[in-house]
Amino acid sequence: MSVEIRVPVLGESVTSATITRWLKQPGQAVAADEPVVELETDKISVEVPAPQAGILGNELVAVGAEVAVGSVLGTLDPNGTARTEAEPAKADTPKVPSASSAPSQSAATAREPMPAASRLMTEERIDPGAIAQGSGLDGRITKGDVIAQLDQPRAVASSASAAAVQPASQLGHEGPASSPAVATALATLLGKNEQDAREQRIPMTRLRQTIARRLKDAQNTAAILTTFNEVDMSAAKALRAEYREVFEKKHGVKLGFMSIFARACIRALQEFPAINATIDGDDILYRRFVNLGIAVGSERGLVVPVLHDADQMSFAELERHISDYGARARAGTLKLDELSRGTFSITNGGVFGSLLSTPILNPPQSAILGMHAIQDRPVAVDGQVVIRPMMYVALSYDHRMVDGREAVSFLVRVKQYVEDPRRLLLDV
Repeated sequence: MSVEIRVPVLGESVTSATITRWLKQPGQAVAADEPVVELETDKISVEVPAPQAGILGNELVAVGAEVAVGSVLGTLDPNGTARTEAEPAKADTPKVPSASSAPSQSAATAREPMPAASRLMTEERIDPGAIAQGSGLDGRITKGDVIAQLDQPRAVASSASAAAVQPASQLGHEGPASSPAVATALATLLGKNEQDAREQRIPMTRLRQTIARRLKDAQNTAAILTTFNEVDMSAAKALRAEYREVFEKKHGVKLGFMSIFARACIRALQEFPAINATIDGDDILYRRFVNLGIAVGSERGLVVPVLHDADQMSFAELERHISDYGARARAGTLKLDELSRGTFSITNGGVFGSLLSTPILNPPQSAILGMHAIQDRPVAVDGQVVIRPMMYVALSYDHRMVDGREAVSFLVRVKQYVEDPRRLLLDV
């Protein structure tokens, strides 16, 4: 009896996913808990494991299809026999014995595009014949094949020229040059092809769609205001330089500025609980814990892994989790629970060279801290102009929830903690 492979529960508020690729092909042997298909959700990529050992069946949902939680992706035959590389896939319908019709039907089936691929080819006006071989089941063209085709320059100028010559000859003219209408059409077509060659159109990923939707929702819903300050990083840099080697030797992780800012924010959030609160209908929900989100930029887009109960973590634990989450965010291997239930976020545009920015809230959170590049600048200290490593910091907050006094006081307290880290130890 066949065993069904279903879309697993994908986390809170996630009801569907898109199939990005099959890791196993029909007829291949699959071990229990071995990943067989990769799904992309609104937040991360998820590998679906086999529920038990068996042979992957022929009926698989196409790459590019959107599937709901709990729906069937494919089947496993626990008692099946693995297909050898030389053995062809069994057709779902009997083959036609006619020597003339069977090859053409087989070729047609092999070239038939998947639904998602068909839609994309229609949008991009791509001829299925332009794709030499499909990579899907039984040679069918997948959405990935179409995207790969879009990445290649479209060499259509020669075919366009030949197409323009044919109508002219049918009309009895000597050639395209003798027909102004045909010449104009040819020039227009060649100009369009040249323009197409300089452009590339690819579908937005679910992650990018979600980022766009959530950020726009934040602007439409929250009354976002940003307050700024600057931090003298001299003491933090001195602390890091003095204890970097011994810290790494003892804890196995490097000491960075992010853990100092994280600890400073955690302490300040405890002093100004409105920054860590959220609006829930007509109520205000205050939290007595801190789930700290750390924004990470990856090739797939911006993700914000969450350090749950960060207020209970030491400096070393903060650094260890930040380093681990950052690496797994870039690899796309974070778990859904590690991306949810954040209460406050930190984003560091300084790693990319940003000097100043106004970060956007991560709903339903009420505030986000933006760190920026450290830059040596002249500042006045005790009546003297000195050069100090300075960083601009920005706090964007929901003015519906947070008053300006609280926001400014919170940012000043973060500044005080970072400029004198000893205050974090003495709780002053």
